[in-house]
Order: sequence, then structure tokens, then C-alpha cells
Amino acid sequence: MALLTVENLNVYYGVIHALKDVSFQVEQGEIVALIGANGAGKTTTLHTISGLLPAKSGSVQFDNHQIAHTPGYQIVRLGMSHVPEGRRMFSNLTVYENLMMGAYSRKDKKEIADTLEMVYERFPRLKERVRQLAGTLSGGEQQMLAMGRALMAKPKLMLMDEPSMGLSPIFVSEIFDIIQEINKQGVTILLVEQNARKALSIANRAYVLETGRIVGSGQASDLLNDPAIKKAYLGE
Repeated sequence: MALLTVENLNVYYGVIHALKDVSFQVEQGEIVALIGANGAGKTTTLHTISGLLPAKSGSVQFDNHQIAHTPGYQIVRLGMSHVPEGRRMFSNLTVYENLMMGAYSRKDKKEIADTLEMVYERFPRLKERVRQLAGTLSGGEQQMLAMGRALMAKPKLMLMDEPSMGLSPIFVSEIFDIIQEINKQGVTILLVEQNARKALSIANRAYVLETGRIVGSGQASDLLNDPAIKKAYLGE
């Protein structure tokens, strides 16, 4: 069953037509990757889905709700969280305070405490640095914090924008392992990632964006072996 259905999405920045009739689906329980060159419209797609950017036309259906014109904070309450590009920490707040910001839409204190424990189990480093200011963490630790903060909302769907950006290779592998673990626990994931090979290696399916249009899609394993995709996006 489709958890997210995007149909004929058109988005403009002023006169620039950034997304052109973009349509795709994410099924419950999948990891779906959006790949494409810089400026293809990947981040714009995520921002439009999560309510940060208005769509000119088209529809976004999430968990049987039409959300194309719904404010972002209400979309969070429906069960979607967004791990933004560049991590976007509240750098003057502690690790703990940043995590609690992720739970702002929830009311049940016991459930929030249980989720916090789950996040600490998944990211032991965050537990060790709970009183540390987020701005003093390393890039990899900040990425973990951004993912932990998104998990605090108890999402059905996580949008992840460039989770490996600026990280050392060892941290990249760790972050991708964590994404797979989160998915195994029942969270559906829509992943935007410059490292197309890594994204396709963990995704079920993928869509290829080029200058604001979807130009290809398929099983991630097939795209990994597709000569045109290899040449364009995998540096072969």
C-alpha cells in the first residue's frame, strides 16, 4: 500500500520552474531513493512534501491525507519527519534539548521517555554527550542527532536529505547501517543522497530526477547495474 503518493507536482522559485509534473510513490516499509545531479530538484521535492515549500499545482497524499497545502507542523503530527540537508541543529541547545524539540508534537510523557531511551540505544554517542551543546559535536554526531531528533516524532515516514554529506567514509557506512536498522523497525524512508551508489545499495526502489523531471525509475539493484545510470551517476 502506498504511504506517500506524489502526483504531477509543479514547483516554482519565482519564474524558475523547479519541479515539472513530478510523480512517484513510496510504499509502506520501503526505502526509496531519489538520485540525480546537483540542482536536479531532489531537495525541492522533499521540501515540498514536508510543507516547507508551496506547490503551484499537483497533489501529495500521505497516509490517506491530502497534504499539498498543509502547514509543515501539521504534517509532522500526521507522522512524517524530515532530516534536513546540513543537519540544521539548534546549535546553542544541548543534545537532550534538540532531541526533545523533535517530540514537540507529542503529549504522552511516558511514550516520549520510551522513545528517548530507544534513541539513546540506537545512538550511544548521543547519550554520552547529552548535556553537550549540539554545535560542538562532530559532523557525524550531528547527523546522528538530526536522525535522533526526527525519530523523536515517532514517524511513519522519514525524509532524509543528504545524510552522508561532509562525513568521513567510516561515518558514512555507520549512518547507512543505521538507516537500514530504522527501516527494519518499521519506518518507511525516502532518501535523497548525492552518493548514488550507496543510496542504491540500501534502497528497494529508486527514481532518477533530471532538471526537475523524473526520467527513470526501477528496482535499485537494476539501476545499480544499468550502464546509463553507471555512466551518469556512479562515475563509471
